[in-house]
Amino acid sequence: MEVSSPLREFYPDGVFPEACASRTLLDHVMSKWGVLVLLALSEGEPLRWSELRRRAQGVSEKMLAQTLRTLAADGIVERHAHPVVPPHVEYSLTPAGEDLAGHLVPLMKWVAIHSGDM
Repeated sequence: MEVSSPLREFYPDGVFPEACASRTLLDHVMSKWGVLVLLALSEGEPLRWSELRRRAQGVSEKMLAQTLRTLAADGIVERHAHPVVPPHVEYSLTPAGEDLAGHLVPLMKWVAIHSGDM
């Protein structure tokens, strides 16, 4: 007897096909830096570049910039530039990003709880 899977409703083979846009988005969201940026922003407060860099320890300026640009292009992160000198830029989650974070945070809690056992 075959068990019905919610994923099979969208993908009969149970995985995203090779040319599927879902794979691209999955790659952006589940990259090491993508996950850490999303977790940092999931707390609800807009964060400045320097705070994101501190929270995602080890990320280079280039990778943080690339990750933020990619997530913004995907409609997950919003960039807010305030017209002041010196420049003041903050990042926050869009409604789609907040929805995504609602699914990602429980997964990352599981990882944090079980990582010591593996």
